[in-house]
Amino acid sequence: MVDSSGRQPPRRRVPGPARPARGGGAQRRPGPGARPVRRPARPPRPVRPAGPRTLRLGRPRPRLRMVGLALTLVMTAFVVRLLQVQAVDASTYAAKAEQNRYVVHTLAAERGEITDRSGVALATSVDAYDITADPTMFTRKQLKIDDGPEQAAALLAPILGQDQAALVEKLRPENEKLRYVRLARSRTPQVWTQIKDLKAGLAKKARADRSTVNVLAGVFADPSTKRIYPGGDLAAGTLGWVNADGRGGGGLELQMNRLLAGKDGRIRYAQSGGLQVPTAGSTETPAVPGSDIRLTLDRDIQWAAQNAISAQVRKSKADRGYVVVQDTRTGEILALADAPGFDPNDLAHADPSALGNPALQDAYEPGSTAKVMSMAAVLEENAATPLTHLTVPNRLHRGDRLFQDDIDHKTWYLTLNGVLAKSSNIGTIMATGQLGGTQAEADRVLYSYLRRFGIGGASGLHFPGETDGILAEPGKWSTSQQFTIPFGQGFSINALQAASVYSTIANGGVRVEPTLVRGTTGPDGRFTPAAQPKKSRVVSEKTATELARMLESVVDDEQGTGKRARIPGYRVAGKTGTANRVDPATGRYHGYTSSFAGFAPADKPRVTVYCAIQNATKGSYFGGQICGPIFKQVMEFALKTLQVPPTGAAPANLPVEFKP
Repeated sequence: MVDSSGRQPPRRRVPGPARPARGGGAQRRPGPGARPVRRPARPPRPVRPAGPRTLRLGRPRPRLRMVGLALTLVMTAFVVRLLQVQAVDASTYAAKAEQNRYVVHTLAAERGEITDRSGVALATSVDAYDITADPTMFTRKQLKIDDGPEQAAALLAPILGQDQAALVEKLRPENEKLRYVRLARSRTPQVWTQIKDLKAGLAKKARADRSTVNVLAGVFADPSTKRIYPGGDLAAGTLGWVNADGRGGGGLELQMNRLLAGKDGRIRYAQSGGLQVPTAGSTETPAVPGSDIRLTLDRDIQWAAQNAISAQVRKSKADRGYVVVQDTRTGEILALADAPGFDPNDLAHADPSALGNPALQDAYEPGSTAKVMSMAAVLEENAATPLTHLTVPNRLHRGDRLFQDDIDHKTWYLTLNGVLAKSSNIGTIMATGQLGGTQAEADRVLYSYLRRFGIGGASGLHFPGETDGILAEPGKWSTSQQFTIPFGQGFSINALQAASVYSTIANGGVRVEPTLVRGTTGPDGRFTPAAQPKKSRVVSEKTATELARMLESVVDDEQGTGKRARIPGYRVAGKTGTANRVDPATGRYHGYTSSFAGFAPADKPRVTVYCAIQNATKGSYFGGQICGPIFKQVMEFALKTLQVPPTGAAPANLPVEFKP
């Protein structure tokens, strides 16, 4: 405050609280009589205003230090990992990247063809596609719908000819990571084109309307090949078939699979997004095609034989039948037919019991067609001649058996030629009994001839499942076998062995091992002929010629059993057979094996035909009645196909009977 004179009045000192003594010592206590010191009252605490408290932040510097330390550790880890990838393990990771980048695919080799002797394809391969799918492309995540597999299966089932439910299972596998399934194998290009067109149509709709889904986007195709058989069931038992993996499953397809299959190649290329990167280069090992196999079969003769035996098996309501046609000079098999057969193009509907080649795989007792071997032994051992007289009784007691012929007759007065012409079991037993001084010796001699003719041994074809037949050693023959084996009961053969016996007689007594393959054509186009078949002399040419004339009497003589096999203009040699048949299911005799075997022209043989029918249940079961006509039909066709002219020579007309 300023007074009127302009001076500031002096300030008044207001006594404050006493200060403690300097020097940091303890406060001095007041002595006696001293006045007590009054302490001033504390001022009241200020009243905080009502409302939210003010948040006081901590210091930022420590927190920044922690964040910086964490970032430093992270960056250090990155640097260490980078050094590992780029420097320490660079080669390892580069190899892994290379492995993932490059893919390897197998290049399937083209399977070789199987042709007939003229080069006509019997089995060949055509372009095809395996229809595949990526199951991950049918999920809800990809299609935005729940029933993608069901919709796709509904579209594909009628095209692929498969069950819709089965396709759904493949498109929705238990393994959710599975990215490859095969929906169908070896479909034609037309099938894949149909699927592609349907797939393209759905894709076009999906682009135009986002509510439409292309449920076939995950369906693809892998190029492959499909084995086809242009003739259907023609020679199916010989050709065999190829299984789902493209390997031979039966017949020649199995036997010669390694030669037919060739050698697969491979290609390695860089890919991105499932597509090949053309600028990244590739390495390829080309596939080596399989070799073509040329057979000895004649397609036309095979067709004639197969048609004839199939018709007769149906007519006779028989279990099965077979026909073998062979070139008598070379041993080449011109036809190997059986019925009922199967179509290798449609194995799904084939009868399992019809698969295989029964002409090579069935073992059965041949019956009277085997008598030609007994007669060969008798002639070769000079035990008799075609004109030797034999008095044949109505019954013949040998061992523990009483033997008879197929018809009841009075005593016959037959030549050895007549015994064969009338197919007398009793006469054959009597003739073969002259092969040795004792029955045991005669058995050994007969056995040796049967073995020379190929009975009880491999044919040389090495065909899958082929039987060698059954022929016990003579020391193991039962009492009944000693007398039944001469007329064709008590041992077993297959149809090719039976045909080979007659080809041996037709070839002047020289057996030529049967052959089915003429040669092969390799990938280089070079044809390699098959090895020459083995040859062995069984009987002399003189014996073979005499036998051929005797076999003519079976067909030409009115008393012969093979009259229905006559062919106008040709001399025919043949023999009928009707044998008790062992039922494979029960192992007991049931029904008959009916057969006929022969060759023509008899005086200059070129073709052998053998026919057998198992268990004919309707009509006649005699070989001359049901197999004789088949022989005639097939032989006529073969002679015309091979352009074999008649010789024009008159038949021998050997006597059948003699007057006592």
